[in-house]
Amino acid sequence: MKLALFTIGLCCSFSSFAQEPSELQEGREIAASFATALKSTLKPALKQQGPVAAINVCSEAAPRLAKQYALTTNWQVARTSLKNRNPANAPDDWEEKALKLFELKKSKGTDVTKLEHWEIVNNNGRKTLRYMKAIPTAAKPCLACHGTNIKPSIKAQLAENYPLDKATGYQAGDIRGAFSLSKQL
Repeated sequence: MKLALFTIGLCCSFSSFAQEPSELQEGREIAASFATALKSTLKPALKQQGPVAAINVCSEAAPRLAKQYALTTNWQVARTSLKNRNPANAPDDWEEKALKLFELKKSKGTDVTKLEHWEIVNNNGRKTLRYMKAIPTAAKPCLACHGTNIKPSIKAQLAENYPLDKATGYQAGDIRGAFSLSKQL
């Protein structure tokens, strides 16, 4: 479900003069924690069972972790991408704009690990802080499932789990997507 969002006027991308809301640091910490939790869930599965089995772990763990964060933090937490694997993770208009801004900044030499964007928007009459943090593509383990040279067994499992998959063709250092968080103020 797409929501119409209207900018209130406070915005920051990378470095700007807009004053940061106090909740922004909390959003940054949640995004970092979410990334760490996903990695710590995925790495043992990759090591013990290999990439084919890890696809199932990732498809189940990421939504479960996002729900846990939403229940414990008052933030909505998700992942999105311009080339999403799961159509449910397709970006809304605000996220798409931020992802394209990330791509532009990357093309101008900005370190992908430093890319973030936040904005206070009006969401159905409520001020809402939106925050995104870019997810860089690492050589290992990302390219096993998201790269250009994917093994047939992995391709087959991806096709079974994600028949509309667009999340391949990446190289190390590309923007894989972003963590997307929002919180009503």
